[in-house]
Amino acid sequence: MTTKPTDINTLPLLEVKNLRLSFYVEKTWQEVIHGISFKLEKGRTLGLVGESGSGKSVSSLALMRLIDKRNSRVEADSILFNQADMRDFSEKQMQSLRGKKMAMIFQEPMTSLNPVFRCGKQVAEALILHEKLTKKQAHERVIALFHQVKLPRPEAIYRAYPHELSGGQKQRVMIAMAISCKPELLIADEPTTALDVTVQKEILLLLKDLQQEYNMGMIFITHDLGVIADLADEVAVMHQGNIVEQGAVKAVLENPQHPYTKGLLACRPPLDYRLTRLPVVREFLDNKWPGGVQQIQQELLLSPESRRQRHAKIYLQQPVLKAEQINTWFPLRKGFPSRVYDQVKAVDNISFEVFPGETLGLVGESGCGKTTLGRTLLRLQEPTAGQITFKGISLNKLNDKSMRTMRKHIQIIFQDPYSSLNPRLSIGNAIAEPMKVHGLAKTAKERRQKVMALLEEVGLSAEHYSRYPHEFSGGQRQRISIARALAVEPELIICDESVSALDVSVQAQVLNLLNRLKADRGLTYIFISHDLSVVRFMADRILVMKDGHLEELAEADKLFTQPETEYTKTLIGAIPDYMVRN
Repeated sequence: MTTKPTDINTLPLLEVKNLRLSFYVEKTWQEVIHGISFKLEKGRTLGLVGESGSGKSVSSLALMRLIDKRNSRVEADSILFNQADMRDFSEKQMQSLRGKKMAMIFQEPMTSLNPVFRCGKQVAEALILHEKLTKKQAHERVIALFHQVKLPRPEAIYRAYPHELSGGQKQRVMIAMAISCKPELLIADEPTTALDVTVQKEILLLLKDLQQEYNMGMIFITHDLGVIADLADEVAVMHQGNIVEQGAVKAVLENPQHPYTKGLLACRPPLDYRLTRLPVVREFLDNKWPGGVQQIQQELLLSPESRRQRHAKIYLQQPVLKAEQINTWFPLRKGFPSRVYDQVKAVDNISFEVFPGETLGLVGESGCGKTTLGRTLLRLQEPTAGQITFKGISLNKLNDKSMRTMRKHIQIIFQDPYSSLNPRLSIGNAIAEPMKVHGLAKTAKERRQKVMALLEEVGLSAEHYSRYPHEFSGGQRQRISIARALAVEPELIICDESVSALDVSVQAQVLNLLNRLKADRGLTYIFISHDLSVVRFMADRILVMKDGHLEELAEADKLFTQPETEYTKTLIGAIPDYMVRN
């Protein structure tokens, strides 16, 4: 009997068996990846899904051998790439493989791109190294790549530095760099995290097109199961260094078996009904929802009638904040001496009101003016024109000292909690600082007691008082920023993209916390975000911005079901299809 030779096209591009990773910490080896196995064929996509710390990125870095060997240990039964075991490769062989045969799009393009080199030169470097092209040939190839990844003005982008590009443009430069040598394996590590829904959709479609063009195998790493629904063929769900569920995307999404997978799916804000709060992953691991979505809807559903009654009470009141014809323009200068030759109209003639107890959602793409408007309302950015009134007081007429006093009543939670917290101050002192400035507690002992109570209120512990920002996770740092905003007992809080970079599971916890604090303290929110599903869950009304203008302002549910402008329809259409269907 003769054995039929194996068709080389049926062999996996990558096959990993029993991968284990340990780090040397405090004089002992601690295993963080506990024997995971998966395989990937050419032209197919494996979605690697899980929360931060689950082991997704570090597993991929281990495969690429990009982890410091001095304090790490990678073990496996086999790591086969094109049937060659990479465990046997020398460092020189790995260097020739990386960038040419296998490439990686890193999570944060701003830190992955060198800030002192022009973008085009950074992409050309890989071509000169691996393809042995001349500088002229490399320049021509980079321009062609920039066209391929749909970057505007490729020649200008070639000469630009990373800080001169938007987030989506930087991500496209990283994609161009990754595909420059036509790799067989592409690892995309959270390439759409914190991007606008429209930019996210463009990036996902671009990756899909490039994969088909080059017949690449792709590992797509994300914390959001909804994102990979229309992109991946297979999915592996990771939790605490283990793959807890694996299979075809459709099967896993429509009939998840592991409680962790069920939790990841359920903690995303639904688009077709409203909940009083979002379920969280921990509840699924504790088997709180054995009945699944039906039980969640039965116990947590918010009826349209309850919402209407609440709105009737809110909108009978006088507005707490009024913005009338707000303009915030920035001059563009050129020449010496510098002369103004144009204006950037970041906020252009916007008017609206915010009512006590309301959450006003503020949405739009990056650069539309959302954050500038939020900062203008606080006079952290002075308006060019217009009137801002808080509880009958004209904020425009207040001098600096009076305005600082007024900020006790209006606070802001910034987008990046790490950069907004002083790394040299313990979190206890950081939260106590505004109390001291506004004279809200007479003694240090009183302030300390109040800070400890605030830490408990936002879901942290009083014993965290003396720790520093770097000792906390992203979600915990966001809770610290919330506690700091609450320290002066404000009436209105502007939440500026305060959950945009968080895992969907942590995001659900923070959103629930914000809603609970709002109910307990009678707060009013202006909630800024590019994520329409999150804004819809949080907001009573939604204001849509585009290029500094107010595009549309409507009750949240009505805006989703009956959008009036084409731009709003485009934003809603950019939400991943799986989230809309479910």
